Amino acid sequence: MILSGSASQSLAATLADESNEPLGFVEYESFPDGELLATAPEFEGGRAVVVASTVSSDAHLELLQLQDAAREWGAEEVVTVLPYMGYARQDRAFDRGHPISARAVARAISTGTDRVLTVNPHEEAICDFFDVPAESIDAAGRLAEPLPDDLTDPVFLSPDDGALDIAETVRDTYGDGVIDYFEKKRISGSEVEITPSDTDVTGRDVVVTDDIIATGSTMSEAVSLLQERDVGRVFVTCVHPMLARNARTKLAQAGVEAVFGTDTIERAVSQVSVAPTIADAL
Repeated sequence: MILSGSASQSLAATLADESNEPLGFVEYESFPDGELLATAPEFEGGRAVVVASTVSSDAHLELLQLQDAAREWGAEEVVTVLPYMGYARQDRAFDRGHPISARAVARAISTGTDRVLTVNPHEEAICDFFDVPAESIDAAGRLAEPLPDDLTDPVFLSPDDGALDIAETVRDTYGDGVIDYFEKKRISGSEVEITPSDTDVTGRDVVVTDDIIATGSTMSEAVSLLQERDVGRVFVTCVHPMLARNARTKLAQAGVEAVFGTDTIERAVSQVSVAPTIADAL
């Protein structure tokens, strides 16, 4: 049975269809003192698949409660699916006395599950923080699906060389184009300097790819540099469309024609589902 956190209801429903597993009716409550309660329906043994993108502290707590509820009903196996794992980018101590937050939340999640699947974490090494078997699932290929069929001499660009594999995957799935990346140098905790690639983008359609778009600042700056080079159409794709605060507006002002994301984080731009990829891994 599939049990969904409140932030992943659409994805969980799609996953139920893809995997032919029943979808449990989960209820979410909030008490006057602010405490939360996520309750799961009764089921007899078998496997419980908890699907929850941990986009907030509340989502983390719901996940832990659903794991525990599954055990209470006697689940023989609990599989935890993290379409988006919150705190995954805090994968090291940035200063003396800082926690490794990704490790802390991974250990907490491990206490209530037998196995973990997470979609395109910021670093695959995140999986080593769990105390149970954990697997990274690559859903980047799904990002090619919503792209127009008529891209002109396309260029698939990554904001830095660290995410070049995503650009390559999207290009390969699309079936045409070249790949390249921007040189990115971090000046401070909030300031990044971007240097354009040498690829000629004049009159060519460009697809900028990344694992996550959070504030949109780096991505919009990259697109603005492309506009200075008489680029054709610009499309932005990402696995995790966090799009915090005014990120979508920044991208529009930079000249992005369309933004496509998956449903690991359910947003208006979530044009494609990662459910088939998760179903294959289950």
